[in-house]
Amino acid sequence: MAEGAAAQRTGRLAVVGLAAGLFSGIFGVGGGAVAVPLLVIWLAFGEREATATSLAAIVPIAAVGAGAQAAHGFVHPLDAALVGIPAVAGVLLGTRLQQRVQGPVIAICFAVVAVAAAVELVLR
Repeated sequence: MAEGAAAQRTGRLAVVGLAAGLFSGIFGVGGGAVAVPLLVIWLAFGEREATATSLAAIVPIAAVGAGAQAAHGFVHPLDAALVGIPAVAGVLLGTRLQQRVQGPVIAICFAVVAVAAAVELVLR
């Protein structure tokens, strides 16, 4: 990869990370709702690679975000555990399912969920 292309890729990845972190801090979306589409559209990642990369990035994003929110007294540890523990099973099941589905189907499902969430938020 040429030096200019590598620098551009690094810059784009940094912007994706900044956007994911910003949206996580503001909306608590974990960044994946922002990172996955940007990785696919902006950096030509496949759906599986974008999802996996986003999941790996969530570890530091969530840790720092949870710590910052805890410093403000907003974290309910028991409730977080009651959400997080079953989420581990869900992510394992979701990962197995994703491996059996075509990439374009994943993108369509993601878009449908995003639009449904947007409509629900607007209609509230």
